[in-house]
Amino acid sequence: MFVPTRLSLAIVAAFTVPAAPSFAQSVTALPEVVISGQRARVHAPGSLRDEIIKTESVDARAIERSNASNITEALDQRPGVAVQTECSVCNVRNITLNNLPGRFTTLLIDGVPLHSSVSSAYGLDSVNVRGIERIDIARGAGASLIAPEALAGSVNVITKRPMREEFELGGQVGNFGSLRMDAYLARPLQGGALAANLDYSRHDTTDGTGANISQYAGFERALGGLAYFLDDVGGFKLRGRFDVVREDRGGGPSGRDYAAIEANVSGNPFDFSRLKNGSPDRNGWVAPDGTSGPDTLANGQNGVLYDEGRAGLAQIVNTRREQAHLIGERRLGSGKLRLAAGAAQHDQDSFYGGDARYGAKQKQYYLEAAVQQPLADNLVTLGLNYRYEDLKSTGFSFETNQSNDGLDDYRYRTPGLFVQVYRALLDNRLELNGSLRVDDHNVFGTIASPRLNALYQHNDAWASRASLGRGFRAPTSFFEQEHGMLADSRVIREINRPEISNNASYALSFSSSRVSWVGSVHYNRIRNFATLTPGQPDPSGAPGTVTIFGSAADPVVVKSADWVGTWQATPALAASLGFELSRYRFSPGTLSFARPQEKVYLMLDADSGDWDLTAKATWTGRQDLARFGDYASTPRYNLDGTPKPEKSPSFMVVDVRAAYRLDKKRSIFIGADNLFDYQQARHDSQLWVDASGALDVTHIWGPSRGRLVYAGAKLAF
Repeated sequence: MFVPTRLSLAIVAAFTVPAAPSFAQSVTALPEVVISGQRARVHAPGSLRDEIIKTESVDARAIERSNASNITEALDQRPGVAVQTECSVCNVRNITLNNLPGRFTTLLIDGVPLHSSVSSAYGLDSVNVRGIERIDIARGAGASLIAPEALAGSVNVITKRPMREEFELGGQVGNFGSLRMDAYLARPLQGGALAANLDYSRHDTTDGTGANISQYAGFERALGGLAYFLDDVGGFKLRGRFDVVREDRGGGPSGRDYAAIEANVSGNPFDFSRLKNGSPDRNGWVAPDGTSGPDTLANGQNGVLYDEGRAGLAQIVNTRREQAHLIGERRLGSGKLRLAAGAAQHDQDSFYGGDARYGAKQKQYYLEAAVQQPLADNLVTLGLNYRYEDLKSTGFSFETNQSNDGLDDYRYRTPGLFVQVYRALLDNRLELNGSLRVDDHNVFGTIASPRLNALYQHNDAWASRASLGRGFRAPTSFFEQEHGMLADSRVIREINRPEISNNASYALSFSSSRVSWVGSVHYNRIRNFATLTPGQPDPSGAPGTVTIFGSAADPVVVKSADWVGTWQATPALAASLGFELSRYRFSPGTLSFARPQEKVYLMLDADSGDWDLTAKATWTGRQDLARFGDYASTPRYNLDGTPKPEKSPSFMVVDVRAAYRLDKKRSIFIGADNLFDYQQARHDSQLWVDASGALDVTHIWGPSRGRLVYAGAKLAF
């Protein structure tokens, strides 16, 4: 399952020998600052961490009760946080914060950023949640001092340091051929600790329509990780981890014999008449303009007859990833010195049906050093870091029958310098920190990112937090963002400025022994919003078409408000309620994929003797499909030629889980995700065609998978 590469062997060798320690600063920057006041359970919705920047946490207990197997499942369905699916066949998914595109969310592992637009496309489903202490969520541009490219905010996964010996085995089975097995081993050692985890899971493709076209991709995934902690190496406390990912996923036709699927390139194994508003002919679909379709359907209408076999609608993605990081920290007088280093290699080999075959190899490196010292009445942090991304791609277009290697290659090198000053005023009731980082990007030049954060403790229960800042992102022309570009002869890079976000937010929180809640408002304005426009005539007059990589003329603005609270009704029963409201301003064709304006969340968490019971309901309001899909320029049609709806219906999804402790070492559980089996495909197909009859698979606004029922057990030794 794991074939070592030169990078992985070098990483293991370097990380198993005490080396010169390196630095990583906390994503929220000032771990020494403690804010007074009552503490709520950090996993309870409506509670915040004791930090100046508004930071929500999901702890290990909450992750287990959600039955999450990866970070996307752990974070979905929380106010201001969502997981957005952008393809109904391959199920590429992104974590969105404040309803901004997923590419603006930065993922960090122990404060080290080693994920890019390439690895986030499919890699987030492979970030394991076994052996972690918590997940911290900070929303807002520049919320992370070390990751200015987080225009929407950052998600930081914190590894748990073992304090006692643990050995746990878990297993779970469910419908859709789902299976999960995992193991976790942790052991404190003299002067340190070790922890290891293994996770294997699989899931079949699912089709809720009978058309033999999946709405949920099948996968087989194996994850492995090793974390270690050393308490004293030359005065440094060291912590590090090494992770390996192996995943194969496929959608479109069912089955895991991917070689046979790719070889089947003729005929029609699908039934296009079974879809909602499906075609009058099972072998094809209507061309809505009545003239462009080259074929005649069974009822005499003009259309497109499908004859590309199972391969034509298949999307098969193989992901291989190795990642490692090391963090060192030591006292430096009355302050501290922190160092960090990280490296990742991410390989993707993909088959995109009638479009193309695509391969990407990316290397990322990260170095950081910083010192934190008191200066007069201030606490000053000064540091520098270096980020490196290198993407090499290969491609072959089935449309043009030609290779197009290196179409979206890039190499970004970004040294950065940052400074942050913290000060407490008014008998520590008011806390301020201001920061400035300056990055010297090898393509976009010098970029400054300032930020100001404030916390005012009204009393032991009430607190206000306000933030104002800026962040930037260096855009990439990654093929996954626009499959059509591989049919073009080249990419013309007209973009010459980074995406810039100006962000402001305010949060008011309340915490008592039984009630905690937080309400917040956010404003985010993004300039130079990156766009990819394929299929354009070559300005040089050469034959073929090109992709224009440019910037939107108008900014994208997203304004949102959310509130979430938890009431501990009894020691055994907690109820949580939340809602979010969002408003959008953007030019057609920029902010794509449907986003809701309203969502409501309800959760019940009960302990009754040896039983742990959890129920969660999420209501999603209507979504403006015509606006986000840019129907004005590209109308969308059903396969029978009728127009797609301009708005989606509202809907609710309910998840339930019950666990029973047999004894201190054994427990069993049963649950159901999407209990009432709500599926978009039964109301509105994810497939759509344009006026000429060209087919696409990105009409997505609701659940792609039906009811998942599962049962499992966990054993401790």
